[in-house]
Amino acid sequence: MLRLGRREFAAHEPVIMAIVNRTPDSFYDQGATFHDEPALARVEQAVADGAAIIDIGGVKAGPGDEVSAEEEARRTVAFVAEVRRRFPDVVISVDTWRHEVGEAVCEAGADLLNDAWGGVDPKLAEVAARYGVGLVCTHAGGAEPRTRPHRVTYDDVMADILKVTVGLAERAVALGVPRESVLIDPGHDFGKNTRHSLEATRRLGEMVETGWPVLVSLSNKDFVGETLDRPVKERVLGTLATTAVSAWLGAQVYRVHEVAETRQVLDMVATIAGHREPAVARRGLA
Repeated sequence: MLRLGRREFAAHEPVIMAIVNRTPDSFYDQGATFHDEPALARVEQAVADGAAIIDIGGVKAGPGDEVSAEEEARRTVAFVAEVRRRFPDVVISVDTWRHEVGEAVCEAGADLLNDAWGGVDPKLAEVAARYGVGLVCTHAGGAEPRTRPHRVTYDDVMADILKVTVGLAERAVALGVPRESVLIDPGHDFGKNTRHSLEATRRLGEMVETGWPVLVSLSNKDFVGETLDRPVKERVLGTLATTAVSAWLGAQVYRVHEVAETRQVLDMVATIAGHREPAVARRGLA
């Protein structure tokens, strides 16, 4: 059982985490949800399309203008509070690696801290424990926040992913984070080249076998673009194909831009796997 905020999710229940970037320079939407009204409209649409989690980020993942902790908090804290007011049952996640920001968004009503940079600030897990919120434990290959990988190598990329993510998860629980609220994430593209991310996808079942719920953040990433030689705006099909493979291998949470399309893919895979009934089954019965 995965428990986040007011929500509980069964072991085979796929969960969509919708991305809402509070940045003027996000790689995919180029700041489309930087301002409050379009961001709130995005939340409303994502929830209507089937997202259970809203992931709010105040700093783009890649290199760019410096964003202080104060500025990151300015972009996210009040927005978290407003989403909490308008959508009391939605799970609110905040994508941050800074404990100061984590503290502020938890005060505002966040349910989950999405630590995409692999515990670079160990105090973030302490914040999650203190507030009793969930934590995403990600493999970033030891990379510093907002840096791109350069000739990174692993003897065995999945072995490294398992060592880091399970270690972070166990530390979080030891600190007091509820065990049922901890997830692990292979960190596609973070501290990895395209071949590493493809191998992490291919071997995702090894993460699932640890017993920790697995989150994947695949949406329109560079490893999809390089695999198919497609620019950012033409990576949806590749993303959905990777989503289907990840679902079949047992990942549970999917951080995405395209919510409605992802919902259909996950429902289809879950039904093929026998975890969901068809919405309609009239063929051959009339």
